[in-house]
Amino acid sequence: MSETATLSPAPQRLRALERANAVRLARAELKRRIAEGDASAAEVILEPPAEALSWAIGELLMSQRRWGTTRCRKFLARYHITETKVLGALTDRQRRLLADELESCAVRPLALV
Repeated sequence: MSETATLSPAPQRLRALERANAVRLARAELKRRIAEGDASAAEVILEPPAEALSWAIGELLMSQRRWGTTRCRKFLARYHITETKVLGALTDRQRRLLADELESCAVRPLALV
């Protein structure tokens, strides 16, 4: 009888930690790009990368310059969306509505919402 040693892949918890770390790093990079103006929040809402699908819409909006908790909450309240709703759970209609409003906010001078 021959014995063969089988190497099992990394334990599931280690793979999960690696995946979570990769998602955090990707979100941090996306957040940096939005803050610097290299990417827009409207683009991310319309076509979110896989790492952003579980990202709360409030965190995405607050990564923009001059957007804080209050402005974000008031903006989303107009459309009856909570700031904790994840990007992947938004309907197509909600995505288009938010993206259109964000684009029009960028064109208009900043006003208190």
